[in-house]
Amino acid sequence: MELGYIIALLGTGVGVGFASGLLGVGGCFIMVPVTVWVFGAMGMPLDLAIKLAFGTNLLVVLPTAMSSSWAHSRKKSVWWRAGIVLGISGAAGALLGSTITSQFLSGQVLKIAFGGVVIAGGIRMLTARPPTVTEEPSDNPWLWVAWGFPLGIVSGMIGIGGGIIMVPVMIMALRFKMHHAVGTSTAMMMFTSPAGAIGYMVNGLSVSGIPSPHIGYVHIWSWLALAVTSVAMAQVGARTAHMLPAKHLRWIFIALMFYMGLKMIGVFDWLHLPI
Repeated sequence: MELGYIIALLGTGVGVGFASGLLGVGGCFIMVPVTVWVFGAMGMPLDLAIKLAFGTNLLVVLPTAMSSSWAHSRKKSVWWRAGIVLGISGAAGALLGSTITSQFLSGQVLKIAFGGVVIAGGIRMLTARPPTVTEEPSDNPWLWVAWGFPLGIVSGMIGIGGGIIMVPVMIMALRFKMHHAVGTSTAMMMFTSPAGAIGYMVNGLSVSGIPSPHIGYVHIWSWLALAVTSVAMAQVGARTAHMLPAKHLRWIFIALMFYMGLKMIGVFDWLHLPI
């Protein structure tokens, strides 16, 4: 890989780690546009570039989520029982979703779907009134499974850890407090991200045109460049999250969702905006 690409990935890892710790997301909504651009600049067609981005980024989420969840757990904002149940059911869905994408969907469809899901989550967060939560959410594992599995399918299909769609669900449907939703989401992603990555690895083993070293749709050097900076920054992001009021955290989350969703769909390019 050229030095410029490595620097871009290292810098992206910094933002990904901080966002993961701050917002309880895997950071794929930041990584995917950057890695698609890097792989495209390396001469790969869109279909290959986006699937390689999905697989590589999902594997980056694992160490980042581990670092982030540890930091949030120290602040007692991770409900481990919910995170594990959501994670295991979500992992089954993510494995199925990554297989569907690898075998049946085109790069252009995936690019639009990725941006659309992110924007839809942002709209939901923007328009819905945050519930006033005065007590802990009910301990209902079957309800968690009912949400975790389909959200895992979506996560695997569009190459995200799941936090960017799970956090709004936790707040609006499961009635988590904002900081607990952020913390528990990181625990869930410790299960969904490796399951999705395994799906992309297995289904990409026979695909040609991927630069070495790689395991299926996971590019090793890109994974290392992203992971090495994101893990440390996840600690910083988690500490920052607990210094901010929940209202501020929510608005940051919404703004990032809209920006990355519009960026992925190509709205800024269509408007000739250099952002």
